[in-house]
Amino acid sequence: VQLQASGGGLVQPGGSLRLSCAVSGFALDYYAIGWFRQAPGKEREGVACISGANSMAYYTDSAKGRFTISIDFDKTSVSLEMNNLKPEDTAVYYCAAYWGASCSFTVRVYDDWGQGTLVTVSS
Repeated sequence: VQLQASGGGLVQPGGSLRLSCAVSGFALDYYAIGWFRQAPGKEREGVACISGANSMAYYTDSAKGRFTISIDFDKTSVSLEMNNLKPEDTAVYYCAAYWGASCSFTVRVYDDWGQGTLVTVSS
């Protein structure tokens, strides 16, 4: 199982970014993919999750209405579209996978992690 996150960068408040998680070595249909983030000095927290089995998407309160998670048509990547970004969204963003049909925001559930991509929201 391999995951590789990309797409981070510097953006102004109110701007948008699209993160991508390239997945390989496993069939996405049997996994849930989560996006997490970790700000300096804080614990890693969930942001969004999507079930590879049925494409049901879930969001934590911080992401609802602003972020959209989706599986790309060829099922080789999972995207996180982030709009109306705020300074408090600044963090390293990670994608992760675990074998299961249901989504979870519990960090320890996830077995495999990508390397992270830095998102900085600042004027």
